[in-house]
Amino acid sequence: MRRLPALQARLLRTLGDFIAPGGSRGALLVLIYHRVLAERDPILAGEPTADEFAAQMDAVAATCNVLPLSEAVARLRAGSLPPRAASITFDDGYTNNRELAAPILKSRGIPATIFIATGFIGRGRMFNDTVIEAVRAAGPRLDLTALGLGTFELPDAAARIRALEAILPQLKYLEPAQRLARAEAIADLVGIPREGATMMDEQQLRELEAFGIEVGAHTVTHPILCSVAADEARQEIAASRDALQSITGRRIGLFAYPNGRPGRDYDASHVALVKSCGFDAAVSTAWGAAGKQVDTFQIPRMLPWDASSFKFAARLLRTYREQRPDELGLV
Repeated sequence: MRRLPALQARLLRTLGDFIAPGGSRGALLVLIYHRVLAERDPILAGEPTADEFAAQMDAVAATCNVLPLSEAVARLRAGSLPPRAASITFDDGYTNNRELAAPILKSRGIPATIFIATGFIGRGRMFNDTVIEAVRAAGPRLDLTALGLGTFELPDAAARIRALEAILPQLKYLEPAQRLARAEAIADLVGIPREGATMMDEQQLRELEAFGIEVGAHTVTHPILCSVAADEARQEIAASRDALQSITGRRIGLFAYPNGRPGRDYDASHVALVKSCGFDAAVSTAWGAAGKQVDTFQIPRMLPWDASSFKFAARLLRTYREQRPDELGLV
């Protein structure tokens, strides 16, 4: 991705001033990321490399006015957003967020928020990454019939991606302990370690503040909230907040719903739980921008993917037009 030419950036900003003019008619665009990679990974084809992420942040900075999410939410409620307001977020808490993304953001003066699943802090990897690494390491044929997951021919990276697209949805909605057991069983069948160092530790979390990055809660074990009992959901939400406050010494006011699809992954009862736990706002993964009437406990987000800087920036502006008032009417 090449740097956005100055003339194109100026034209896009002018257009953006009409689409998202700020003030009482302002809208907030929240971008969502997970990993930033040191180099291209054919199995994680949708994740940007550090160079790609840097180019994307240049395009964002040239097109939008980027705010910390906590400030952006407060200004959205007050009707005082600047034109073309945007915030950058990451989910889960990968080490590469600190090691690769944070320096890129700081060098450009771009704030961000990272939502942390606290049960994995300094303890290796999440269940999905265990499955990803098992499928990566498997031979040309992966037989998971003993686990009720089928058999997969794996001649190339594309086939391994298809296998992951078939396996992960079957595990994602299981109860967390059962989900982890299945992932570890897959690792054992392939012959790889069950653990791996992919998530930030406590020291790395404390270092984020110096990079202009705030921390939000993302539960403890990253369960799909609709798949667990209400008491367990409350414990996951509150305990992740408490752990992060203990580590950072700061109040945690932001929350991200795991997987984040309204009506499928969380419902109105979980919105109420997040409010009752004292959070200020929460984000989903429903596509769109947050307009004046948005439920700020269900702020939509968008995942940009365009290869050229102009198309990337143009998609940001188009998404401002897709404003959601209350995430599919859950509340």
